[in-house]
Amino acid sequence: MPRVMIIEDEEDLIYLMRTMFEKHGFETLHALNGKSAYDKLSAIDNEDEIPDLLFLDIMMPEMDGYTFYFKLQENDKLKKIPIIILTAKRQMRDVFEFLPNVCAFIEKPFDPQALIKIANNAIAKNTFI
Repeated sequence: MPRVMIIEDEEDLIYLMRTMFEKHGFETLHALNGKSAYDKLSAIDNEDEIPDLLFLDIMMPEMDGYTFYFKLQENDKLKKIPIIILTAKRQMRDVFEFLPNVCAFIEKPFDPQALIKIANNAIAKNTFI
């Protein structure tokens, strides 16, 4: 069963995404900001429990997606997790477009079915932008 982590500060969106992914056979984890996500991920001892894919919002309190991304890259255990950027800020694409492990950039609002397809492709192919 593929495992995804949703890092997003909008609880309604987390609920929608968790429901959608779980309906399609995914295991889901979530965090309301980058700090909470990093703490949860770095506490994982068993590499088999590391998510197959991260959905990362950019604009969040406490630790934004940009800071989270670079902190993740400092951790050998976590730096290779594929990431899909979720944001309402189109101009952020230029910031993330050429970074390692970023496999897609999705603008909010998004088509839920397209998101499932993109997630499946990212996990299966481990492809990046």
